[in-house]
Amino acid sequence: MGRQARALASCALLALGFAIFGAIAQDPISEAERLLFLTDHLGNVVPPATLSYEYKKTGSAEAGFTDSVQIRVRAAGDGAKVVAVTFFTRERQIALPEVAKPEGNPLLLYFLEHDIREMERRTGGKARYFQKAIRLALARSANIAKVSVSFEGRAVAAQEITITPYVDDPLKDRIGKYATKIYVFTLSTDVPGGIYGIRTVVPSPEVAAKAAPLVEERLRFVRLVR
Repeated sequence: MGRQARALASCALLALGFAIFGAIAQDPISEAERLLFLTDHLGNVVPPATLSYEYKKTGSAEAGFTDSVQIRVRAAGDGAKVVAVTFFTRERQIALPEVAKPEGNPLLLYFLEHDIREMERRTGGKARYFQKAIRLALARSANIAKVSVSFEGRAVAAQEITITPYVDDPLKDRIGKYATKIYVFTLSTDVPGGIYGIRTVVPSPEVAAKAAPLVEERLRFVRLVR
């Protein structure tokens, strides 16, 4: 296992702290936090089952790639669910621990952990700063919109949660061009596992309207396999 894999494996458990950040902060749990971290997204998944997601990274700042994420759900002896995650494949694969009795879909937590590690790498910032900024944005300034998405050839209802954690932060100058980063989480109860997609984008600083983003990452639900 490489250095990045070991680091993420150990930090993955810390990611579970996102689920209780709202409870230990001065702010009450927000609707965005409830939807993301305190909802039984796997309630519509009967084990054994595997949820497959496509990941795609593009942008002008660095090389992009396409990969996959697998969420394997099995039943434990007591009837509870146990989830194993395979985040990326081959040399990019990140070793992650199983999650017993998950509160929601661990995909979200592990994506955020991946995102924070990438922000550390790109900016030299610290994980705690990014974690706090994301938590505060979800607690205080998240925008929630009702949308319609295409799933299995039909339109289904969804909710889209959008945050810009760093744009108004007093320390945003320390992360430079990445301070404008946007996070979009799309949830739907009609989609197995509850998460239709996750998208992050750092817009180009160029004035041109059609300038490619510096970095864009998309994670999208593909299929459920029994």
